[in-house]
Amino acid sequence: MCSRTDEAGQATVEAAFLVPVLFIVLLLLLQPGILLYDRIVMQGAAAQGCRLLATSTQAGGSSPVMCEDVVRRSLGAIPPHDLFHVHEPSCTWEITCEGDEYAGEVAVSIRTKVRPLPLFDAAASLAGAVDGAGYLTVDVRETARTQPAWAQAAGVDPDAWATARG
Repeated sequence: MCSRTDEAGQATVEAAFLVPVLFIVLLLLLQPGILLYDRIVMQGAAAQGCRLLATSTQAGGSSPVMCEDVVRRSLGAIPPHDLFHVHEPSCTWEITCEGDEYAGEVAVSIRTKVRPLPLFDAAASLAGAVDGAGYLTVDVRETARTQPAWAQAAGVDPDAWATARG
Protein backbone atom coordinates (compact mmCIF):
# COMPACT_ATOMS: atom_id res chain seq x y z
CA MET A 1 0.00 0.00 0.00
CA CYS A 2 1.38 3.43 -1.03
CA SER A 3 1.31 6.30 1.31
CA ARG A 4 0.67 9.93 0.36
CA THR A 5 4.37 10.88 0.73
CA ASP A 6 5.46 8.24 -1.79
CA GLU A 7 3.22 9.77 -4.49
CA ALA A 8 4.48 13.30 -3.78
CA GLY A 9 8.06 12.07 -4.06
CA GLN A 10 7.32 10.45 -7.42
CA ALA A 11 5.88 13.71 -8.78
CA THR A 12 8.99 15.58 -7.67
CA VAL A 13 11.27 13.13 -9.46
CA GLU A 14 9.15 13.34 -12.62
CA ALA A 15 9.24 17.15 -12.48
CA ALA A 16 13.01 17.08 -12.03
CA PHE A 17 13.31 15.22 -15.34
CA LEU A 18 10.62 17.18 -17.17
CA VAL A 19 11.61 20.79 -16.33
CA PRO A 20 15.04 20.72 -18.09
CA VAL A 21 13.45 19.17 -21.17
CA LEU A 22 10.82 21.92 -21.27
CA PHE A 23 13.50 24.62 -21.01
CA ILE A 24 15.46 23.05 -23.88
CA VAL A 25 12.33 22.94 -26.04
CA LEU A 26 11.64 26.59 -25.18
CA LEU A 27 15.18 27.57 -26.21
CA LEU A 28 14.85 25.61 -29.45
CA LEU A 29 11.66 27.54 -30.29
CA LEU A 30 12.97 30.94 -29.21
CA GLN A 31 15.92 31.30 -31.64
CA PRO A 32 13.90 30.72 -34.84
CA GLY A 33 11.30 33.19 -33.54
CA ILE A 34 13.97 35.84 -33.02
CA LEU A 35 15.44 35.29 -36.49
CA LEU A 36 11.99 35.38 -38.08
CA TYR A 37 11.16 38.64 -36.30
CA ASP A 38 14.44 40.17 -37.51
CA ARG A 39 13.82 39.09 -41.11
CA ILE A 40 10.24 40.42 -41.13
CA VAL A 41 11.28 43.86 -39.81
CA MET A 42 14.28 43.96 -42.16
CA GLN A 43 12.14 43.06 -45.20
CA GLY A 44 9.61 45.75 -44.30
CA ALA A 45 12.38 48.34 -43.92
CA ALA A 46 13.95 47.31 -47.24
CA ALA A 47 10.58 47.52 -49.01
CA GLN A 48 10.03 50.99 -47.56
CA GLY A 49 13.47 52.04 -48.84
CA CYS A 50 12.61 50.68 -52.31
CA ARG A 51 9.36 52.69 -52.38
CA LEU A 52 11.29 55.83 -51.45
CA LEU A 53 13.89 55.27 -54.17
CA ALA A 54 11.30 54.42 -56.84
CA THR A 55 8.95 57.33 -56.15
CA SER A 56 11.28 60.17 -55.26
CA THR A 57 10.53 63.40 -57.13
CA GLN A 58 13.68 65.25 -56.12
CA ALA A 59 15.99 66.46 -58.85
CA GLY A 60 18.35 63.60 -59.60
CA GLY A 61 16.27 61.13 -57.57
CA SER A 62 16.45 60.25 -53.90
CA SER A 63 19.88 60.18 -52.37
CA PRO A 64 21.14 56.87 -50.96
CA VAL A 65 21.82 58.71 -47.69
CA MET A 66 18.13 59.64 -47.33
CA CYS A 67 17.12 56.06 -48.15
CA GLU A 68 19.56 54.71 -45.56
CA ASP A 69 18.19 57.10 -42.92
CA VAL A 70 14.61 55.95 -43.58
CA VAL A 71 15.66 52.29 -43.44
CA ARG A 72 17.58 52.81 -40.17
CA ARG A 73 14.53 54.46 -38.58
CA SER A 74 12.41 51.46 -39.57
CA LEU A 75 15.02 49.08 -38.17
CA GLY A 76 14.63 50.78 -34.79
CA ALA A 77 11.88 48.21 -34.09
CA ILE A 78 14.63 45.61 -33.56
CA PRO A 79 16.03 45.80 -30.03
CA PRO A 80 19.76 46.63 -29.78
CA HIS A 81 20.43 43.37 -27.95
CA ASP A 82 22.95 40.84 -29.25
CA LEU A 83 20.26 38.15 -29.58
CA PHE A 84 18.35 40.40 -32.04
CA HIS A 85 21.09 42.59 -33.49
CA VAL A 86 24.72 43.02 -32.44
CA HIS A 87 25.10 46.64 -31.38
CA GLU A 88 28.39 46.65 -29.46
CA PRO A 89 31.23 47.55 -29.94
CA SER A 90 29.72 49.10 -33.07
CA CYS A 91 26.45 48.79 -34.93
CA THR A 92 26.48 45.96 -37.48
CA TRP A 93 23.77 47.24 -39.84
CA GLU A 94 25.01 47.22 -43.43
CA ILE A 95 22.51 49.01 -45.67
CA THR A 96 22.92 49.40 -49.43
CA CYS A 97 20.48 51.45 -51.55
CA GLU A 98 20.73 51.12 -55.34
CA GLY A 99 18.94 52.95 -58.14
CA ASP A 100 16.49 55.82 -58.41
CA GLU A 101 13.21 56.64 -60.16
CA TYR A 102 14.97 56.79 -63.54
CA ALA A 103 16.41 53.28 -63.26
CA GLY A 104 14.34 50.28 -64.31
CA GLU A 105 14.65 48.73 -60.87
CA VAL A 106 15.68 49.77 -57.36
CA ALA A 107 17.09 47.56 -54.63
CA VAL A 108 17.81 47.77 -50.92
CA SER A 109 20.01 45.23 -49.14
CA ILE A 110 20.29 44.92 -45.36
CA ARG A 111 22.69 42.74 -43.42
CA THR A 112 23.22 42.35 -39.69
CA LYS A 113 24.76 39.95 -37.19
CA VAL A 114 22.97 38.05 -34.42
CA ARG A 115 24.42 36.17 -31.45
CA PRO A 116 22.87 32.69 -31.31
CA LEU A 117 21.45 31.26 -28.09
CA PRO A 118 23.61 28.75 -26.17
CA LEU A 119 22.27 25.56 -27.75
CA PHE A 120 22.17 27.08 -31.21
CA ASP A 121 25.72 28.41 -31.12
CA ALA A 122 27.17 24.91 -30.81
CA ALA A 123 24.94 23.53 -33.56
CA ALA A 124 25.58 26.54 -35.81
CA SER A 125 29.34 26.22 -35.26
CA LEU A 126 29.23 22.57 -36.27
CA ALA A 127 27.17 23.46 -39.35
CA GLY A 128 29.56 26.30 -40.28
CA ALA A 129 26.79 28.91 -40.13
CA VAL A 130 28.63 31.35 -37.83
CA ASP A 131 31.53 33.68 -38.56
CA GLY A 132 34.83 33.83 -36.67
CA ALA A 133 33.30 35.88 -33.85
CA GLY A 134 30.47 33.36 -33.37
CA TYR A 135 27.69 35.45 -34.94
CA LEU A 136 24.97 34.44 -37.38
CA THR A 137 24.49 36.73 -40.39
CA VAL A 138 21.00 37.73 -41.50
CA ASP A 139 20.67 39.07 -45.07
CA VAL A 140 17.64 40.62 -46.76
CA ARG A 141 17.39 42.07 -50.28
CA GLU A 142 14.27 43.68 -51.72
CA THR A 143 13.86 44.90 -55.28
CA ALA A 144 11.09 46.89 -56.93
CA ARG A 145 10.34 48.15 -60.41
CA THR A 146 10.16 51.89 -60.79
CA GLN A 147 7.36 51.62 -63.36
CA PRO A 148 4.71 49.01 -64.11
CA ALA A 149 5.76 46.31 -66.57
CA TRP A 150 3.44 47.64 -69.30
CA ALA A 151 4.97 51.12 -69.02
CA GLN A 152 8.51 49.77 -69.17
CA ALA A 153 7.65 47.66 -72.24
CA ALA A 154 6.10 50.65 -74.00
CA GLY A 155 9.01 52.91 -73.09
CA VAL A 156 6.74 55.46 -71.44
CA ASP A 157 8.68 58.21 -69.67
CA PRO A 158 7.37 59.24 -66.20
CA ASP A 159 8.54 62.82 -66.81
CA ALA A 160 6.30 62.96 -69.91
CA TRP A 161 3.31 61.96 -67.75
CA ALA A 162 4.03 64.71 -65.23
CA THR A 163 4.41 67.42 -67.87
CA ALA A 164 1.59 66.27 -70.20
CA ARG A 165 -1.36 68.61 -70.43
CA GLY A 166 -4.71 67.19 -71.29
